[in-house]
Amino acid sequence: MDEQRARGGGPPQWLRHGPPWPGRPESEERRGYRWPWRSTVVVTAIVLAGSHFAGHQQHGTRAPLDAFAGMLLLVGSGLLLGRQRYPVPVVFGTAAAAMVYLGAGYPYGPVFLAVVVACFSAVVAGHRKAAWAALGMLWAGHMLVAHWLYRWLPPSGDSAASWAQEAVIAAWVVAILAVAELARTRREQWARERAERAQAARRRADEERLRIARELHDVLAHSISVINVQAGVGLALLDTDPEQARTALTTIKAASKEALGEVRQVLDTLRTPGDAPRAPAPGLERLPELVRQAASAGLAVDVEGRPPRLAPGTDLAAFRIVQEALTNVVRHSGSRHARVLLEHDGRALRLRIDDDGPATGADAGGSGNGLAGMRERAAALGGTIEAGPRPDGGFRVLAVLPLNVRSKEDDR
Repeated sequence: MDEQRARGGGPPQWLRHGPPWPGRPESEERRGYRWPWRSTVVVTAIVLAGSHFAGHQQHGTRAPLDAFAGMLLLVGSGLLLGRQRYPVPVVFGTAAAAMVYLGAGYPYGPVFLAVVVACFSAVVAGHRKAAWAALGMLWAGHMLVAHWLYRWLPPSGDSAASWAQEAVIAAWVVAILAVAELARTRREQWARERAERAQAARRRADEERLRIARELHDVLAHSISVINVQAGVGLALLDTDPEQARTALTTIKAASKEALGEVRQVLDTLRTPGDAPRAPAPGLERLPELVRQAASAGLAVDVEGRPPRLAPGTDLAAFRIVQEALTNVVRHSGSRHARVLLEHDGRALRLRIDDDGPATGADAGGSGNGLAGMRERAAALGGTIEAGPRPDGGFRVLAVLPLNVRSKEDDR
């Protein structure tokens, strides 16, 4: 079917549905179209019953209903089956059936209901000009019949319609178009709101995925760096200094246990979304622990300054930035000494991590996402990260984190 349409076969695009109905995926249209049987049957029943009642009320002034009238009523209402898939031909078809019905002199009544429903569907589907044109055609046809052709059309002895009646019909046409346009506007608004909610949900999912990726990277990168260094020490001293090798293995065991605990905490947040974490998130109060771990990897760290009381999100970001910076020193620097400076002025916390270098140039097996993760953490709080070589040699990481800023981690 699609291949035939691509070659030019089948109904042209303007005859088909046009824009997809909001809330209905394209795959649903490919799986099969559901014809609106129930609503069409209800409208047909109302049109037939109402027209017969109107015929009794207008007996003697309009032509009586016959088989041709019944056929016109059935055709006009039956076309509504395709109003969602083919709104343009349906709205013109119902208008034409109603125009022929009125031209034949049959009673006024709910024959216009099918035109109203078709017009409504066409406007909501985005074919507003077609709906306006169909209603204009019907109104013009009625004007032609009621003020000129009535002399030659049934019923015999009919007189011209009053202009007050034409004004009422015009008011009904305007009301139908206004209600249809209002429904179209509301539908488009609901579609936009659904799309915005879906986009916001995807954005939140992406942000959560990046947050978890940063956490796992920072936890594993630091711990595995310590394990890597200590494993090298243990292997080198296994034969010559078994006691020192034992110390290295003990450090490996402690670092791996800590890494497993933090990874388990991250995974717990995935398994039980919305629940509070079982353990508090790490913060700068664990800075002495970082210093001890760095010392076990052969890196001496001097810490100057004390941090202020921080919000949980800011505290976690500051801890991870220092952790990642020290991990990079262990991995990429030939220096065995690093300095951590903490400063704050009531508005922002400044973290400066320096080492004297030089860079080893060796492949330390990292993912290359450490600096990117630090920048993402700082940016999430409205802060900045500067990282690069110092003019006098070595490497510096400078982070500025605003205070009194509520992060997304705080909301969790």
